[in-house]
This record gives sequence, C-alpha cells and structure tokens, in this order.
Amino acid sequence: MGELREVAAPFVVPGPTGVAVRTRLKGLTAGDERALRLVGDHLGSLASRDLKARCAAGLDHDSEQWAERKRVLSAESSSRWAGSITKAAHDQWALARRGQLAHIQSLEASVRTITHRLSLPVGEKGSKKTPRGYGSRQEWFAKSRRLHLLDDRLRAARADREAGIVRVVRGGTRLLNTRHHLDPAQLTEERWRQRWQTGRRFLQADGESGKRFGNETIRVTPDGEVSLKLPAPLAYLANAPHGRYVLTTRAGFAHRGEQWADRVHANRAVAYRIHEDVDRGRWYLTASWTIPPARTMPLKAARMGGLVGVDTNADHLAAWRLDAHGNPVGQPLNFGYDLSGPATHRDAQVRHALIRLLHWAKRHGLAIAIEDLDFQAEKTREKHGRRKRFRKLISGLPTSRLRARLVAMAAELGITVIAVDPACTSRWGAQHWQKPLTSKNRKTTRRDAAAVAIGRRALGHPIRRRTTPPPAHRSDEQGHRSVQAAPVAPGREGHRPRIPGPRTRSVRAGRGANAVDQDAQHRSGRPAEHEFWQQDSLPLSP
Repeated sequence: MGELREVAAPFVVPGPTGVAVRTRLKGLTAGDERALRLVGDHLGSLASRDLKARCAAGLDHDSEQWAERKRVLSAESSSRWAGSITKAAHDQWALARRGQLAHIQSLEASVRTITHRLSLPVGEKGSKKTPRGYGSRQEWFAKSRRLHLLDDRLRAARADREAGIVRVVRGGTRLLNTRHHLDPAQLTEERWRQRWQTGRRFLQADGESGKRFGNETIRVTPDGEVSLKLPAPLAYLANAPHGRYVLTTRAGFAHRGEQWADRVHANRAVAYRIHEDVDRGRWYLTASWTIPPARTMPLKAARMGGLVGVDTNADHLAAWRLDAHGNPVGQPLNFGYDLSGPATHRDAQVRHALIRLLHWAKRHGLAIAIEDLDFQAEKTREKHGRRKRFRKLISGLPTSRLRARLVAMAAELGITVIAVDPACTSRWGAQHWQKPLTSKNRKTTRRDAAAVAIGRRALGHPIRRRTTPPPAHRSDEQGHRSVQAAPVAPGREGHRPRIPGPRTRSVRAGRGANAVDQDAQHRSGRPAEHEFWQQDSLPLSP
C-alpha cells in the first residue's frame, strides 16, 4: 500500500506587485497612425534581429554579449529603445525556456502513463488511483507505437534544453499557422497580413525613475500629451524639438488615474506600450509600474470572523459563507460565467463573476478561501484516455487567470485570499455535507458542498462534520465528540437556550422555567454526563 498524500496547509496568497492600466487613443490623425506604424515596423525588425541573436547565444550568453547587442541596436534607434528591445528579447527567451520545461514534463508524464498501461494485461481493470490496461490488442499496439514517437520527441526536447535551443516566433505560432488555414479562420490574406504586421511591431519603452515624467522614450505629460523619441533613421518625421513626435490626441486614465498622475508628477518610472487593434481599428496606450507588495493579514486574523468558501467550476463559482466554527451560514450563491467565444469575452465574464463575489464578501467583511488549482499535468490524453469530455472540462477551467484576477481585485478591496490544498474537497464535501444541507426548500449541489469543504479546510477544521465516537463503550469518557466544540469551550455542557414556539404537535416548547434542565424534570435517573453509570445485571429468568 502506497503512502498517503499529505494535505498542504492553507496559506494567505500574497498580493500583486505590479499595476497596468489601459486607455484608448482617440482622435488620431492619418499622419499620427502613419508615424506610429513606421516607428513600430522599424523597431519590430530590430527586435526580431535581436531575438535571433539572443536565441543563437543560448546558455553562453553573458553581460558582454548583452552590451554588444545593445550597442548594435543603438546605432539604428537610440540607447533607450535598444535597452527596451534587448530586455524584451531576453524575457521572451526566458519564457520560451519555461514553456520548453513544461513541454518536457508533459512528455515525461505521458511516457510514464503509457509504459504502465502497456505493462498490464489487456482488459485489466484499474482503480481510482491507477489506470487500467488497454481495452484491446489493437489499442495496445497503437499505443506501443505512440510510445516510441513520444520517446523520440522527449529525447529531442531534452537535447534542445541541454544545448539552450529554443524556438520562438514573434507574432505568435498560432497566427503563423493560421496563414495555411485562412478559410476555417474566416480570414482573407490581406486581413491576415495586417494582423501579422501588427503583432510583430514593437512600441514599448521601460520607465526610468528620475527622468522627466518617468519615461524619456514614450512620454506622457500630466495633461495627457503623448510624444515619442524617434529612432535615428526616422528623425525626419519629428514635429517637436529634440527629435520627438507629438500625437494630436490627449490620453487620460479613468482607472487608477490619480496613482498614475502622482507617479508622473514625482518623475517615478512608468512603462508604456502602444498597440493597434486591427479588428476594431483602434489604438491603445497601456501604462504599467511596480508597486510594493501589500502587507498580508495573518492567517489567524483572517479566520476570526469566518470566511467564504469558493469552488471553481467550468461555468460558475459556487460560494458559501462559513462562520469561525466551520458551520454554513445562510444560502449558497453561484456566480456564473460563459467561457465560450473570443478571449476578450471570456476575460470579461471572469471579471464580472469575480467582482460580484468580491462585493458580497466585502459587505460581510470576510476573507475568501479558494483551491490552489493547477491542471497543467492533468490535461494529457494519456492519463484520461478516451474521456474527451472530461479533458475538455479541465482544460476549460480558467485556473491561473481566475486566481490572478481574484488576487489583484481582492487587493484593491482589502480582502484576504486564502489558498487551500484541493485534494478530495469535492468528494469529501459531497460525502459529509451534501445530504445534511439538503432540505425541502433547498437543493444542495455537489459544488455547494465542495465550497463548504474548502472553507472548513481554510479555517483549519476537518472536512467531516463529526469525529468518530471513542472506541471504549462509545461514550464521552475520552473527550467530547464534537469537533465544533472544544473541551475548553465555555458553556458546552450548559443548558440549551429556550426557543419559543411549538416543538411538536403534542408538547409545546418552553413549558416552565425548568424545561431545559434535565435534573429538575420528573425522571427516574439523572443525566449520564454528570454521574457514574453502570449497567444492571441481566435477569436470570424471564
């Protein structure tokens, strides 16, 4: 029998360390758009060339090569543009390395699963923790061939990683492959070409503290004037002194505008990015800056008044409020979202669901408990076999994006987010809480019960409702049975509060002052909790 998986302790999720806001550049003239496209195309070609040099250097890249790359780019742009380009190329190379490692881990998991299933007899049944054998000899043979294919891919990926080789496409691999499938994508060649050129432009500049308005390359003044430092070959486009081009439009940030203005007035670093939305025919300006990490509330303090347990699903968030003792309060709530359609629609749906959840938690002054989900290793088809519906389900869960959105939005409202281990929350919640919380007027779903289990785990309580009775005589001599009431809890052995109103059809509640006192009632014996109890001997005759 294998070792049991240890459930990780809950922890408070740290807040975000950066901020990004976006605004639309309205009223651009044809000359402004032409200048932005020329600058973006020129810098994009330099960025492509620099990324190629960075990928060719591989693991042998050092600070001297970085400086040399920057010197080469500075001659055709400027020192600050060159710094932004080299930093972006290095970040893109590092991102490709992380993606390469994730691909290797996915291949290793697939190889392990196929090898194990091939070692089992054909048709052998599996369990919840171990996969079954393949259903037929034909499937076994097909998977044995696939194992050789995955082995070759794994060896090639490991060799590339050891040599520092990565494969990166500026503009995106998906858009590049769409060029060969224009009809299914409902695109013309001209439309695709516009998207491709837009995706390969480079119009972003890192901020620099101490410089005027926090950025010398793309400068935005407090009154909204936007200007760019033109590269040397495009200096003839300048319409302002010192080789700058000033846009005719004014920019303003509705969200976090005061924070942005404070940084600009204080000449603190602000990074800017200008990009075009080809489908809408619009231009946008994005400003970003770093912020000090917010001080997180201690876990003990976040548990004081209870919290909200949240279960993440493919189409909704199931939430239930719990008190400090782990008992559900009120009715469960569901915050739905639709993840079909384009990425912008999916992102808006997630944000709308989260803001409703956060406003509800804010009204009650409660923290939020959510599962620390990560399905990166669970999406392989080799693990789930022909369960395409289940694989599509877990692939559609917005785990990373939802958690990042939740943490960022909760930090703005001052709400603490607690992450818990997701092990067995749905199964144990349904086992211990779904039936007890179901009544004639309320239908408790499995997801609602999972929210209760998540909240109890975040509070430090067991998920099950009560512990098993003591083994000796099944009595209370070894301690109190309930996990909700500790032995030191005040009043746990006291009288129950008097509840007015009828309790049964024959006897009305609250009849007399001693109605709750078992010792004062006319009974033959006293309560077993207050005195020694001994069973009488059995009679010898009927």
